[in-house]
Amino acid sequence: MDFEALFKQFLSGDVAQQASILRSLTIFLPELVLSCSIVLMLVARLISLDRIIPTHWFALLGGMGSFVIVLFQFWQFGESQTVPVEVFTGLAIHDEFSIFFRGFLTFFLVFVIALTVLTGIPDDEDAPDFYSLLTGAVIGMMLMSSANHLLMLFIGIEMASVPSYAMTGFLKGKRRSSEAALKFVVYGAGAAGVMLFGISLLTGILGTAQFSELAPRFQAVFVNHAGMQDPATRCVALALLMIAVGFAFKLSLVPFHFWCPDAFHGAPAEVGGFLSVGSKAAAFALLVRLTTSLAGDGTGALSQLSLSCGLGLGLIAIATTTFGNLAAYSQQNIKRMLAYSTIAHAGYMLMAVSALLVLQSVQSDLVFQGNHQENGPRAMEGLLYYLCVYLFMNLGAFAIVALIRNQTYSEEIDDYKGLAQQAPVLAICMAICMFSLVGIPPLGGFYGKAFIFASVYEATNVHWFMWIVLGAGGLNTVISLFYYLRVAKTMCIDTRPADAVPVTMVASSSPALYVMLVSGMVVFLGIIIDPLSKVALHAAHALF
Repeated sequence: MDFEALFKQFLSGDVAQQASILRSLTIFLPELVLSCSIVLMLVARLISLDRIIPTHWFALLGGMGSFVIVLFQFWQFGESQTVPVEVFTGLAIHDEFSIFFRGFLTFFLVFVIALTVLTGIPDDEDAPDFYSLLTGAVIGMMLMSSANHLLMLFIGIEMASVPSYAMTGFLKGKRRSSEAALKFVVYGAGAAGVMLFGISLLTGILGTAQFSELAPRFQAVFVNHAGMQDPATRCVALALLMIAVGFAFKLSLVPFHFWCPDAFHGAPAEVGGFLSVGSKAAAFALLVRLTTSLAGDGTGALSQLSLSCGLGLGLIAIATTTFGNLAAYSQQNIKRMLAYSTIAHAGYMLMAVSALLVLQSVQSDLVFQGNHQENGPRAMEGLLYYLCVYLFMNLGAFAIVALIRNQTYSEEIDDYKGLAQQAPVLAICMAICMFSLVGIPPLGGFYGKAFIFASVYEATNVHWFMWIVLGAGGLNTVISLFYYLRVAKTMCIDTRPADAVPVTMVASSSPALYVMLVSGMVVFLGIIIDPLSKVALHAAHALF
């Protein structure tokens, strides 16, 4: 059916249907603004308007406009105490949780665009293509955070992934960049195929793709069939494993992490910073929404399913965090080190999801509920707070790498020796980001980890295995201390070689102000905790 026929059908429809579509479009306004900015960027290139008005202004204004609209929606949602709203016939959902992530992603988009303007990647010729891909990826991530249907789950992941493949290989003519993009797209296509097969298998067995209907259908499958001996039950388990493959690839969890170091090494540092934060945030939002839908009310067979999935994710979190930290220890290239750091931090954040599912498995227990009824939202509060701090400390680290690269043409850690003697602003800000990534108080990274570890500790009341998860998290924090402090020590204590390329950074320059702002937010979120934690807790309650 073509667009004209759809439009005529809309006009001839009943009033309720038209009102529903208009309401969905109104809720979808932030994504529409970003879509319009993409169209404007492409049209500007066609008519050579980009030679008069730089393309990044269209992207920047689109991101800022979208962020303002999301803020208004969040305020409106809180003022009117509105219940969650299903939009586009139930494909997506509009609640405080989705609004939080949509605001997070648009805010992050503005900071990434500002970074690319300061570092000069992309150039004027490639800017329309780059910013269109960047904005399109953010739209896909926003769809992931709002998904309420398995079809929207897959569409959102692919909309976020395909532009990421192109941005990874954006350094045209460089073999490492092209190789990284090829590996990324091949592995990504394979993971997407496995995930799509799992979604189709799960939908066929359960007879629905709606998140809100998954729990009762799961309950029926596990109650009406004789456990894992029944073919239907085994097919459901297989479908869940296939879907988990897609999430593991997107989050770079062990053993599907292999694309991450090569992609980050070959991609520009600006793209690495974007992928390390944006894709992780959207994937965790989608993972949490799907797993809480599967857990349902935590009664009967769903209780055991939730507990098993939570313990399984806890085991993956241990493996991911340990591998990421150990592999990062031996890296000589700063981007590869940060790539393995990203893998490790995905493991830390997965611990919060593991704790949530373990706690959800006993939510039907009235005794446990009475004493620990806030534990589920608190686990999500920790994850959301950690993501917000992670935005600033990881983006700050990649921004400093990009700024140093522009002057030294190197991304090797040894070439950072003694930079504090020439560019103290960069050295101090990098040290702040590194200390926060470790989790040293009073920086924001400490409180992010503390929130997550507190939720894991509460989950130890349900199952003893969570003690192992908690111990692994603490041990890995100590291990990470060595390679993060190595970077700070190289920049601030080592002597700058006489033949090294000089690096200059005036404290009043725009790049210096940018990194001071980003690293300053890391310090601020370690001192002023309550405002953001309350917003995160409010958003988390939308899931329960």
